[in-house]
Amino acid sequence: MVKRYLSVISLTEALALVERSFPAVPGIVRVPVTTGAVGRVTAAPIFARFSVPAIHISAMDGIAARSADTRGASEQHPVTLPDAARVNTGNIVPPGYDAVIMIEDVWVDGETYTIRKSVSPWQHIRPVGEDIAESEMILPSHRRIRPQDVGALANYGVTDIAVLNVRAGLIPTGSELVPAGVMPPPGKVVESNTLMAAAILEEAGAEAHRYPIVPDDYDQIRDAVRRGVAENDILLVSAGSSAGTRDYTADIIRDLGEVLAHGVAIKPGKPVIIGRIDGKPVIGLPGYPLAAATVLREIVLPLLARYGLPVPEPERVSARLTTSLESDIGTDEFVLLSVGRVGDRWVAVPQSRGAGVQMSAVRANGYLQIPAQREGAEAGETVTVRLSVPRTEAEEAVLITGSHDPALDYLADLVRPRSVDIHSTHTGSMGGVLALKKQECHAAPMHLLAPDGTYNTHYLERYMPGADLALLCVAERQQGVISRDGLSFDDLPGRTFINRQKGSGTRMLLDHCLAKRGIDPASIPGYGREVTTHLAVALAVRTGEADAGMGVYSAAKALDLAFVPVATERYELVMHRAMLDDPRIEALVEAVSSDGFKDVLRDLGGYETGETGVLRELQG
Repeated sequence: MVKRYLSVISLTEALALVERSFPAVPGIVRVPVTTGAVGRVTAAPIFARFSVPAIHISAMDGIAARSADTRGASEQHPVTLPDAARVNTGNIVPPGYDAVIMIEDVWVDGETYTIRKSVSPWQHIRPVGEDIAESEMILPSHRRIRPQDVGALANYGVTDIAVLNVRAGLIPTGSELVPAGVMPPPGKVVESNTLMAAAILEEAGAEAHRYPIVPDDYDQIRDAVRRGVAENDILLVSAGSSAGTRDYTADIIRDLGEVLAHGVAIKPGKPVIIGRIDGKPVIGLPGYPLAAATVLREIVLPLLARYGLPVPEPERVSARLTTSLESDIGTDEFVLLSVGRVGDRWVAVPQSRGAGVQMSAVRANGYLQIPAQREGAEAGETVTVRLSVPRTEAEEAVLITGSHDPALDYLADLVRPRSVDIHSTHTGSMGGVLALKKQECHAAPMHLLAPDGTYNTHYLERYMPGADLALLCVAERQQGVISRDGLSFDDLPGRTFINRQKGSGTRMLLDHCLAKRGIDPASIPGYGREVTTHLAVALAVRTGEADAGMGVYSAAKALDLAFVPVATERYELVMHRAMLDDPRIEALVEAVSSDGFKDVLRDLGGYETGETGVLRELQG
């Protein structure tokens, strides 16, 4: 069986293909208003069964009267009403009365009511149908039902409603998959793509049905696809869409129906399959999570919209791109971003572009489309960003760019109750200095050791002369050699090493110590292999990929590794001093200074908290 892509088509062609290939006629079901209505989409207009209120009722506690009897009443000429009736809020207004007078405006003497102010007809009366009249429309068709709609529908006599019903089947394939909740052994992965897909589809108003995992067996997958097509309006087959020896999806779709396209010029997501079986769309999703997410967003959601499900357009902002991005001509590429407002402009920081890095999607709050006709986007360029969160949430983002420390994750958790959302990018201390200089972040964590033994200020004065800066001490932390066997610094020559990236404070400390001891970096195998976090160093050591690496004690402790200290360094968050007036930064400073954060540092280990929360200023 020959495995190959058909001619790859553009995203525009793929969307047009989907539009003309499927009639997209939704099913219609009736659901009770009291259960299962919220989030569904109305299939037809819904009308009130009776008027509300059904009869004239009082809007106030007071007396029901005839407005004509109150004419001429004033402070100088009080009028005693010849006929009136006591009513409370919500009571029926007796026939013959056309006004209600608040009890506060009435002088009551037994059964006698005196007023000093005339009233107009229908004052303080809720007339029949004031809220809604019998047969009046409550909701139009193709309207998503909200919680407040449910109460109104019940109040107006509606007990069940017709809603659009688009059934979407999800078949996960792959012998390497294990269900969620199972620790995957080596060579296995948790099946998460259909969980994500089901959530996306249900949020759009579809009814998602996840089938059991099917191993890489042609006949079993074929049987599952045949069943999925029979039971659903749309079928999504997860994985098996590439050109590997066990990628059967395209052949099975061709066997049972027809493959309309195999390969769309999008990145990530190129191996997507668009097929048709029994007139129904069958989409083959790539196995990589971000590739699957791109196909769901760019192809499947527009398909759902054609069934009448309301798929909202994301909000867009214009933002300054912090990093240059290269892209292939002829391919629409989608890049996940962390977006935030720094000063009076939006800033966009690219996340990892690996199709299998799910945390990029977790960390991102927006994304960028690089059109097929462009070779990429330049750093500093203003680009259009589509937000994946509400704009108000994106405006609360705090962009932190620079040195990594595990404590930053805990700091992000502490500021969440203040509606502050920290987005950290690990570029190393010098990367943080440059981002701060270009005002592309709110704060830059750093631990740069100067020749005179001081931290950070030497480099800030050198690279940002004249800038008014504030330095917030996170902690003084231990850096050292992480290993499985308790290796010391002098043991490094000849031992496989895992390094931090150039420009990181850890790399600069390593090079300083090597030079001080007269150790040639060339004598350390793996010196040139770089990772961007302390936990990545520790993980490489624990898995045996490296014998040792330089990192903080908390990372070694987290993975139960040996640690030999080399230095205690000052780890600080640096920001422009004007930022201290920003409520988001105020929340950040309060969190760092809190007893709760100091407790976290003590639990992590390897941190001295005597200077934690101390602010010092560097004036230009």
